[in-house]
This record gives sequence, C-alpha cells and structure tokens, in this order.
Amino acid sequence: MVASSPSVVTPERFAKGKTYVDYRASFTEYGDVYDENYEATHVSAQDAKELAELVGRPGGPAKVLVITENWCPDCFREVPVIAKIAEASGMELRVVERDQHKDIMAEFRKDGEFDSIPVFVFYTKDHEYITHFIERSRYAEKHIGDMRVGTEGMSQEERSAHNAKFREENWGTWRQATITELKETLANR
Repeated sequence: MVASSPSVVTPERFAKGKTYVDYRASFTEYGDVYDENYEATHVSAQDAKELAELVGRPGGPAKVLVITENWCPDCFREVPVIAKIAEASGMELRVVERDQHKDIMAEFRKDGEFDSIPVFVFYTKDHEYITHFIERSRYAEKHIGDMRVGTEGMSQEERSAHNAKFREENWGTWRQATITELKETLANR
C-alpha cells in the first residue's frame, strides 16, 4: 500500500526517470529476453483504443512509473508489456531501478514487506496517484508453479532448457493477461 505521507515520487523525480528506450539501452545482459518479449507483445487495436480512452478521461492514467531491475525474470516479461501499453495508449512512461531508488521501492512493497518487482505506479497528468501493479498478473500468479513441475532432479542445464520451453509456450498468455488485468484495473479506478 502506498504510504499515507507525501510520496517520494514527486513530478520532478518522475520526470528524471528513464524512458523505456533509455532504460533498455542501459544494459546488455538479458537484453535479448527483453527484446523478444517486447517484439512478442501485441496490444490489439481494441485494447489500444480502450486504453487511450482511459488515459484521456479526467483523472485518467496519463503517467506510469516502472520500478524494475534488468536481471529479474518477471521484469523480462512485464516491463516490455507496460512499454507497449504506454506506447499504444499515450501514457508517459518512466523507469527507475529498484536498487538505486530504495525509498521509492519502500513506498510500494508487496504486502508492505517485500521488494517485489516490477511495480507499475499509475498517476494522473497532474501526478495524483491512481493505483499500482506489483510483479505479475493474477493469471501468472496462479500458474507460476507450473514452471517448476517436473524439474526435480534436473541438472542446471536441463532446468534452463525446461524453463526456456515453458516461457516460449506460456509467456504469450501471461503477457496478454497483464494487458487485460491492467486495462480492467484502470477502468475501475
């Protein structure tokens, strides 16, 4: 939950965050996974229209702050999704790294305790807090354990191959679930 005191994320601090393009250019390790997820994420014309309408309404989600780290598998998948959503809807997106902005992360801890990432924090054009999203969609949360099924006794190499196959077969559905959940969440705010 967001702290009841004034947020450390001022409009000026938000503006100092990186764009997605600048964030993505800031690292090479895992970059291919980010790029694959970015290219594989498709915001439908209908979703783009509905999201743009949400952004355009009074008090709509005009800005989104992303708290992330490039090494996190949930971030590999989810951060490119929010980048595509922002592009399709006209939201202003800024990115900060969790470990360099611990005070921001402290404001958006999962269950008030965990520094889970990614976090997407939505604001109006006047920088009023709307809501935030942590880590993964409800659908992905329900199915996260499926990735580990059958991996007992596997070597690291076998587990890596298993996980890569799982991502290829399932992450498209997970990315779409994020788009759907965020659209529904924002529509209900």
